[in-house]
Order: sequence, then structure tokens, then C-alpha cells
Amino acid sequence: MRRLTWLDVFTSRPLAGNGLAVVHDADDLGDPTMLGFARETRLPETTFVQTATEDGADYRNRIWMTVGELPFAGHPSLGTAVAVAVARGEREATYVQQTGAGLQQVDVELADGGLAHASMLQEPAAFGDEADPDHVLVALGLDPADAHPELPPQYVSCGLHHLMVPVRDEAVLARAQPEASALTAILDQGGATCAYVSWPEPDGVHVQARSFFLDAAGVAEDPATGSAAGPLCAYLNARTAVGEIEITQGVAMGRPGRLLCQAGERVRVAGDVVLLIEGQIAL
Repeated sequence: MRRLTWLDVFTSRPLAGNGLAVVHDADDLGDPTMLGFARETRLPETTFVQTATEDGADYRNRIWMTVGELPFAGHPSLGTAVAVAVARGEREATYVQQTGAGLQQVDVELADGGLAHASMLQEPAAFGDEADPDHVLVALGLDPADAHPELPPQYVSCGLHHLMVPVRDEAVLARAQPEASALTAILDQGGATCAYVSWPEPDGVHVQARSFFLDAAGVAEDPATGSAAGPLCAYLNARTAVGEIEITQGVAMGRPGRLLCQAGERVRVAGDVVLLIEGQIAL
């Protein structure tokens, strides 16, 4: 039997934000078992805490989607750090996690009532190619005229490549409906995991976003994507000089989340976390 923690990340209330299952003491689990359990949960990601294999790391974080392992992800990093702090009985902690993208610092503060706050420094931003806006918008079920007039689509990574797709207004964001084969081609072009469609509000600070990726069933939507929020912050900082943004995501799915991002040499991404379930799993 292994300890299992179930959390909602980027939210301060249960059953919102992005769900995460964390399996502790997973050193002896093989890849097929981890993938099988990730498919069992049907969550966007499931993580497995293992002993670190690199100097300076407190633990190794293995992150799995239902279609395979990811080198890095946002809400699984924050949620796993909270799960580790709860398991270790530490109300405040700074951990260094080991992922396929490197080592990332994660800060955790536990509050009463199963609430927590966590933040992390993501990998330095890497800016890839710009993508053809006409092709990108059509792949998302939109019209080329729906593109943002000043912010072109671009592949950006802070540990995991995503395609940033700013659009011209809130109504466009609501209409996005990607087609699987077209989205696959667009993501494959830049080695991206998701298309992060966003509407930066006129105040320059608040952003509304939706995240589309591919799973075994086709196109899926993610309610809160920390690994894309960091690149979006870096992208907007480079193009508009904004230093901090607050992203609202998951509204269209009925799971609203709030992601806080601060630009810098390494973008800091933060949010609240809710502990839902503590139990055991027979793996």
C-alpha cells in the first residue's frame, strides 16, 4: 500500500482548478504501472514521488498524462510539493524538485482547513518560432481575423513548449473549438504540448485563457496550465514589458482557476491548492 494524495491546484475551493493525484514512495513502480494508474485517474496529470537521483534535489517528480510522461508541468509541480509537505508534516518548506526539465525550486505554505499556497521558479524562457496566425486560428476553429492585432502566435517554453495564441477579444476566446488533426499539425510543428489561447485584458495585468491539448480521445481542454502560464508571462513581458499577470482559466469548463505569474530571469508561477483526499492505493 502506498500513500495517495488528491488535490485541486490553482484554486482556493474544492472541485475547481486542476485536479491532481500524487502517489508517494514510488521508487519501485515501473513505467507501465505509472501510465496505467494515470489512465485510471483520468486526470490531466498524475504524479509519482521518487527518491532524487540528482544532487541538490529533495525528491524526483515523475509526471504522467494519460498518453505518456511529461518532462515538466506546472500544476503537478505545485500540487506535488504540497502533498510532500503534508506527508512530512512541514507547514512551510522550500523544496527543489527533480523533473525531466531540470531542478525547480518550489515554496509551500500550508494553512488550516486543507488549504495551501505554493509557488515555483520555472526554467528560463526559451522563445521558439512564430507560427502562421492564419493556420493557427483555423486549427482552433476560429477565423484569421480573430487573431490579436499586435501579438502573433509563438512557441515558448519555461520547461515545456507550448504555443501562445493571443486573440483579439473575450468573445473569440469563448468560440475556440479546435479540430484534432489540424491542432496536431500545429503543435507538432513546434514540439508543443498545448495551444494556450489567451485574451490579455486592456489593463495589461489580467488575462483570460483556455488550454487545448491532445489525449487518447482527441482534443481535450485543461482547466489550469501552470507550464503554459509561465511562458505566457515571459512572452507578454518580452513584448509589452508587463511584469506580473493574473490568469483566469477553466471558466468554460466549470472549474475556474487563478494563476499568478511574475516575470524575471526565471518566471515565478503561484497559486492556491486544496487538499481533497488522503488515502492509500494498492499499487
